[in-house]
Amino acid sequence: MGDGIVIVGGGLAAQRCAQTLRRLGYEGRVRIVCAEPDAPYDRPPLSKAVLADADAEADLPYRPPHWYVEQGIELLLGVPAARLDGVRRTVALKDGRELAFEQLLIATGSRPRHLPVLARFANVHALRTVADARALRAALAQGGRVVVVGAGFIGQEVAAAAVRAGVHTTVVEAADAPLAALLGHAVGSWFTELHRGEGVEMVLGATVVAAHGAGSVERVTLSDGRTLRCDHIVVGVGVDPDVDWLGDGGLGPVGAGGQTRMAGVFAAGDVTGGGHWESAARQGAAAARAMLGLEPVKAAPDGFWSDLYDTRVQYVGHAPTADATTIDGDPSARDFRVTFTRGGRAVGVLLVGRPHELPNARALLAA
Repeated sequence: MGDGIVIVGGGLAAQRCAQTLRRLGYEGRVRIVCAEPDAPYDRPPLSKAVLADADAEADLPYRPPHWYVEQGIELLLGVPAARLDGVRRTVALKDGRELAFEQLLIATGSRPRHLPVLARFANVHALRTVADARALRAALAQGGRVVVVGAGFIGQEVAAAAVRAGVHTTVVEAADAPLAALLGHAVGSWFTELHRGEGVEMVLGATVVAAHGAGSVERVTLSDGRTLRCDHIVVGVGVDPDVDWLGDGGLGPVGAGGQTRMAGVFAAGDVTGGGHWESAARQGAAAARAMLGLEPVKAAPDGFWSDLYDTRVQYVGHAPTADATTIDGDPSARDFRVTFTRGGRAVGVLLVGRPHELPNARALLAA
């Protein structure tokens, strides 16, 4: 058996690459290296359904175990990659094994950013893995007070789950409105009022500057001088590409089809520094096509979705490039569309409570 293709990472980009290779007729060896003990699974539900219900974990895996057997795909679970040797064309694993490859996909995703001021405390949570979700779900079940640092979509989803679980919830956001850098202040302010209407305390324009307690945080001091008591803290202030195992050179530029500066070495998903669920899926499939020497498929606009208080929120496009916005519908009823335009041309769409309009939004941006 030849060295074939090695895929390092257990997320969506890795899964899509593997299944695209088989769908397009690749018959060589395929190995997926997963740092976690679980086969590739869907991460968006971790901050949604999984926080509310342990049974939702059953729906996380992308494929059942027998699929990998039937497709001849080898899973190496619970073993992170330690080092890439591009000259020898090998990946060293932390358990001492070394995998040779003919072609390689780097799809190790991202790691949550940490706040140094909170680093030494036991009751500080991040949310990236199913293990993180289990720990946070157990913490919310204890009740008390939770402080969520960061009002991106992860932070907002955690806040929604926490307040629905009956936990006193405070969100601390450095900007003057959630998602203001992406969607603008006016739309971001709608998210503020959405959470306040559900009982979440929203603290805007402030950061955590100090934490007080022994092994666990008991209260935090904010940059505006106020103090918040807490039993648990969730940090959702963004992510960084998981590239430390690549060495000092890092990943470097990524070109068409995910090609890196090393021949036969590709990258896809969060490890490339941007994108969301849909872009990870496309990039994984695009890397598979590039490995097989096939032309890339034209990419659709990036997008992502969220569920907040039983309301579906969907976004596609590149709203930060807009110079004007138009709102259609009733924001107070959680039923509206925001169209972001630049020079009169649509560059982004936000849908709230209108999932049926998503195909039209995509068509508008494609046009």
